[in-house]
Amino acid sequence: MCRGRDSLPITCLERAKELKALFGSLLQKSDSITGHSKKSDKLRFNVEEPLKWKESFDNLLTSPNGLCLFRAFLVTEFSEENVAFYLACEDYKATKPSKLASKAKKIYDEFIGSDAPREVNLDHETKAITKENMEQPNQSCFNVAQSKIYTLMEKDCYPRFLKSSTYLELTRKTKTG
Repeated sequence: MCRGRDSLPITCLERAKELKALFGSLLQKSDSITGHSKKSDKLRFNVEEPLKWKESFDNLLTSPNGLCLFRAFLVTEFSEENVAFYLACEDYKATKPSKLASKAKKIYDEFIGSDAPREVNLDHETKAITKENMEQPNQSCFNVAQSKIYTLMEKDCYPRFLKSSTYLELTRKTKTG
């Protein structure tokens, strides 16, 4: 299960709070604004961004701001491990062949194994397929499991995110601003 907000990177939690505040003030002012995080890296905010997240789940996941807010939302839902697993699989696909075995074991132990601290909700068959794939790890050994978690988030978590007070407030201000 999810370990709560403590499992999220501090920078993501800070950025989620910052984004919520900035989107609120942004929507009252102009079309876009540039803000600065505590690390002084420039962030670009566009008032239309929250509306694009509703168009598709992929739009939400490919937006750094959207992904950060979605992760913060999942923490409140006690299901942040789903997006963490999805992102770990995306990172895994870009791993050098020489590091695949160790990285695969780490992902398996953290998210899929029977004593995984952040175990994702997978059916027995998917777990068995993934365990079998672990015998000869390659870039696609988590594809079935990742696809199941993606579908779970898209059909379950994503609609709840779109109905959340934070998201509804952002879109309301976008439409009236």
